[in-house]
Amino acid sequence: MEEGHITHFEVRDYECDIQGIVNNSVYQNYLEHARHVFLKSKGVNFTQLAMNNINLVVVRAELDYKSPLFSQDKFIVTTHIEKISKIKFCFHQNITRISDNRLMLQAKVTGTSINEKGRPIRFDGLNDLII
Repeated sequence: MEEGHITHFEVRDYECDIQGIVNNSVYQNYLEHARHVFLKSKGVNFTQLAMNNINLVVVRAELDYKSPLFSQDKFIVTTHIEKISKIKFCFHQNITRISDNRLMLQAKVTGTSINEKGRPIRFDGLNDLII
């Protein structure tokens, strides 16, 4: 994956399940937060978009779990975006543990923008997001 925006994290105890590893659903929270930080770094204001009746939504998420994270592991989420069509975009994201530079998860999260009626619309700011 090409170099992209980097967000730093540390696993918190309560994110782990009875097996002592990060619960699979928690990874989606990490990815979502990293996408929001990425978009904010590009000047995308969710509040302003919503006020303009533009909502960015996920339509598909593909997650390939490679290895588990454990409590107190420090890791990064690398994010970049690819334009798929006039109305669709895909976030490519990797989770990498810092201590050994090990790839823990690869994800492709496809999104679109919709209006107040839930219909897909073109998000003109998309081209500014491409790294």
